Amino acid sequence: MLRFKLLKKDGNARLGKIYTSHGEIETPVFMPVGTQGTVKAVTKDQLLSTKPQIILGNTYHLYLRPGIEVIEYFGGLHRFINWELPILTDSGGFQVFSLAKDKNVSGKHKAQVILSDEGVKFKSHLDGSWHFFTPEFVVHIQEIFGSDIMMPLDVCPPYPVSHTTASDAVKKTIDWLKRSKKAKKNESQALFGIIQGSVYPDLRKESADMTIQLDMDGYAIGGLSVGEPAELMYEMTEVVIPFIPEDKPRYLMGVGTPENIIESVYRGVDMFDCVMPTRNARNGTLFTTYGRINIKAAKHKFSEEPVDSECDCYTCRNFSRGYLRHLFNAEEITGMTLATIHNLRFYSRLMENIRNAIKEGRFNKFREEFYERYNSLKI
Repeated sequence: MLRFKLLKKDGNARLGKIYTSHGEIETPVFMPVGTQGTVKAVTKDQLLSTKPQIILGNTYHLYLRPGIEVIEYFGGLHRFINWELPILTDSGGFQVFSLAKDKNVSGKHKAQVILSDEGVKFKSHLDGSWHFFTPEFVVHIQEIFGSDIMMPLDVCPPYPVSHTTASDAVKKTIDWLKRSKKAKKNESQALFGIIQGSVYPDLRKESADMTIQLDMDGYAIGGLSVGEPAELMYEMTEVVIPFIPEDKPRYLMGVGTPENIIESVYRGVDMFDCVMPTRNARNGTLFTTYGRINIKAAKHKFSEEPVDSECDCYTCRNFSRGYLRHLFNAEEITGMTLATIHNLRFYSRLMENIRNAIKEGRFNKFREEFYERYNSLKI
């Protein structure tokens, strides 16, 4: 069973440890996104070299492909992907709704969604087939996966959205969470509650209060990082945090940039995930101590410098910016791999530095110094 221990606070920033059946997780933590059972562009060993503590998988995508019968045959997701560390699986609710609205979604078929009190009926973006997710079925799928942390089916409204629509999403999310908790059978797996409410403080408070009353294993703040201004995201985080018990982990879903992470840790968040480091890497945007760089830019053509002189990743220890620029301009796959290794390690190092700063009681100073250095470059 998941346990969380709060080790130290520095202001609202928290140093903690999550205990799972697949190992311990030091918090604050960033979770690389392995949507379909793999973190894009890197092998397992390459991923491990960046020192992740936990990865994230997606129920919607894994349900559609390869399918729950395949993962069950292999004895669960850990064994299927040969991963020994903890795994968190998202419920797939966000993907169900977001893909239905995405005009640029990959695949031949446009996803469609029909929402009801019972659950959500959706058309696959892969082959146009219809499927039905209930809260109970989503828990069942994740119990087959054997993930250490499961997320319940929720309603994640877009931004902007009316107060009425956001209120309806809160009510459905709470009802579905009650059903999810009742359906859960495996005691070794944790189930978090998701707090919704869009950018409305009254709905965030209502959702937080009702969710905490259900005494979940941890609590997630959902429905943010969906297009709203960063200041609104921070404001809603500040509204929710006081409701969450100190002895439970706090997860801000889908966040985010290095700045987002630092500001959210400052406000008391413990867990993060985002596709940003991997997606940006594949597009040639790399994170460094002094800001983001576009590795495809002409100014790097003759550069013998590593991507980041302070980084200890495989890429920075072995290759120059000039070489990486060549790989991207030549459209060599290796360029994406090396860039992904670096960006993942950048995020991992960022979390290590954050944890050390909290441990030493100097998080505010670290926050100030980070911005001074990180904002000294332009992309």
